[in-house]
Amino acid sequence: MKPGMVPPPPGEESQTVILPPGWHSYLSPQGRRYYVNTTTNETTWECPSSSSGISASPGPHRGSLPPTVNGYHASGTPAHPPETAHMSLRKSTGDSQNLGSSSPGKKQSKENTITINCVTFPHPDTMPEQQLLKPTEWSYCDYFWADKKDPQGNGTVAGFELLLQKQLKGKQMQKEMSEFIRERIKIEEEYAKNLAKLSQNSLAAQEEGSLGEAWAQVKKSLADEAEVHLKFSAKLHSEVEKPLMNFRENFKKDMKKCDHHIADLRKQLASRYASVEKARKALTERQKDLEMKTQQLEIKLSNKTEEDIKKARRKSTQAGDDLMRCVDLYNQAQSKWFEEMVTTTLELERLEVERVEMIRQHLCQYTQLRHETDMFNQSTVEPVDQLLRKVDPAKDRELWVREHKTGNIRPVDMEI
Repeated sequence: MKPGMVPPPPGEESQTVILPPGWHSYLSPQGRRYYVNTTTNETTWECPSSSSGISASPGPHRGSLPPTVNGYHASGTPAHPPETAHMSLRKSTGDSQNLGSSSPGKKQSKENTITINCVTFPHPDTMPEQQLLKPTEWSYCDYFWADKKDPQGNGTVAGFELLLQKQLKGKQMQKEMSEFIRERIKIEEEYAKNLAKLSQNSLAAQEEGSLGEAWAQVKKSLADEAEVHLKFSAKLHSEVEKPLMNFRENFKKDMKKCDHHIADLRKQLASRYASVEKARKALTERQKDLEMKTQQLEIKLSNKTEEDIKKARRKSTQAGDDLMRCVDLYNQAQSKWFEEMVTTTLELERLEVERVEMIRQHLCQYTQLRHETDMFNQSTVEPVDQLLRKVDPAKDRELWVREHKTGNIRPVDMEI
């Protein structure tokens, strides 16, 4: 099937919807279709083709669950995809996957679902396959829906928490890289300072002739080299260290937007799941109470009146309504968690790619500055090389003699 073509859900007549460019269609575990723009990372329940797409042979939706939604390992743990996390249950659907029934007479069927850490997943035996959101990539949005054991064995860590830890680690690495460059700058500044100081040293300043000129140029080259290293350190600060720190600050702001957001949604999901279990238990107790009173009345073991039976029935019905309400709230929370997980994991992925690319660019800038510094350093010793090639002991001797001679008559032997 080509990208952008939406297949008809099972139980419908032949139907094809052409989506705008960049949009792809997927199914949630409940069988509800949602849409993802892989270019902008936008997610929506509404078909984006409603205004620009073309729908062919539309058929009535029969509310049937798709035969394959999400991949699982044989152990029952979800293997990857985002769709496993979503259950969009409503009172009107009447689907057999509901966590609770709206009436006491209907028992919940759990054969098609499993619950892991308060999140409802389709059972792997009934739904063994599912298309990944990004099948050609190892994308965050496909592989962090379940929890994993803590390396220290002290419980479990939420999949999304692992992503947050990676982002925080990346932020720390960025800080340490900035500190590393700062230390490099300090070394360059200290080196330049020592070179400049050494260039002013008076040692061997009395050397004369062409060798003296070469020696003076050696000392001057140190001053030139010191200036090169000072410029190198200044550029490291402005073009490498400072941008790294600025990006880190912006990265921290971006991280704060999603730092605790998903965790809060997960806590809400766990709270509402607990409410479902509490309501389910209350319904079971009310049903047992109603059944017991009804049996006692039938065999006349008590003086329970019809009014007592009606009262018990009302309580049982109320418990069923409470369970239905709790289930609806749970599914709303899980639906919200699902949508935010997809959007936020894609955002974290974008931030990580941006961080790595930014650091790569500035490290390339570092190496470029380093190469330039080497070339400038080389240029400082070229005059020294030229003067050393011109050193001429004979010429130096001639010049010295001319300047310091005391006479050009040699002594002769005394005659007797």
